[in-house]
Amino acid sequence: MQITVTHDAFRLAEVFTISRGSRSEAKVLTVSITHNGITGRGECVPYARYGETMDSVEAQINSLPTQFDRAALYSLLPAGAARNAVDCALWDLESKTANKRFWQIAGLPAPKPEITAFTLSLGTPEAMRAAAAKHAHRPLLKIKLGTPDDMPRLEAVRAGAPKSEIIIDANEGWSAEVYADLAPHLVRLGVSLVEQPLPAGEDEALIGMDRPVPVCADESCHDRESLPHLKGKYDVVNIKLDKTGGLTEALALRDAALSQGYKIMVGCMVGSSLAMAPATLVAQGAVVTDLDGPLLLAEDRKNALQFDTAGVHAPRAALWG
Repeated sequence: MQITVTHDAFRLAEVFTISRGSRSEAKVLTVSITHNGITGRGECVPYARYGETMDSVEAQINSLPTQFDRAALYSLLPAGAARNAVDCALWDLESKTANKRFWQIAGLPAPKPEITAFTLSLGTPEAMRAAAAKHAHRPLLKIKLGTPDDMPRLEAVRAGAPKSEIIIDANEGWSAEVYADLAPHLVRLGVSLVEQPLPAGEDEALIGMDRPVPVCADESCHDRESLPHLKGKYDVVNIKLDKTGGLTEALALRDAALSQGYKIMVGCMVGSSLAMAPATLVAQGAVVTDLDGPLLLAEDRKNALQFDTAGVHAPRAALWG
């Protein structure tokens, strides 16, 4: 097998801000694996929160041997962005080699469209109200919070989009006291889910805490090994392929989490349609699908994913799988 890695960047439609910083483009790594004249592709987004850089993830990928399969990959790379891009490239390669779609390879039904959240960038209450009003036609809005001034922002978004369902991503920005204080207001404003309110290393405080709005583990949940540490703290787990290290583990995590009573959210980093494509399979039946990366871009891959009123559709074979 021949493995190549390229650095790619996609301009965002507008500057995207969360509590950790802002960006104007999505920087990704694209992995291509060629075998017997057939090429499979995968994409990942290295994430500094997990100690990853573009160069460190590329080095991990370049350390791989010339021959291995998806099963062997799990002993060669840890969960994370590098393994994700390689695993997804192997799925694409297998699909093209066998002339089967990726869901057939997985032994699952064809994915149906899933309504996806649309994420509003962190800004002033006035800016967020205007953004909410612009996107008030969308059924599900996601708000990036995690600052000392979150309530005015949330009130503004609700005023701008009175009919949309709202979920919140606090990006580990709250304390247990802040969450307890905000919880009644979240109920009042119709928030249906809160992602990672507390830092991953400080979430023991969630045990025994009243959770009137379901709490979702994001930074606290990477792969199946995370599940024992979530008991009593979370109601939902957010599965992202860049955390699980690929579609293979994402599907296994979904099954394991469901069997243990968790509900499923499927999320993404800010990337292109190639990164979202495999996750459309994991998102089937999820309580929240958050695969809006391409909707935030000013430019995307050829044969991009289709988004319409039915939701995000499974990729065409020309894109992936």
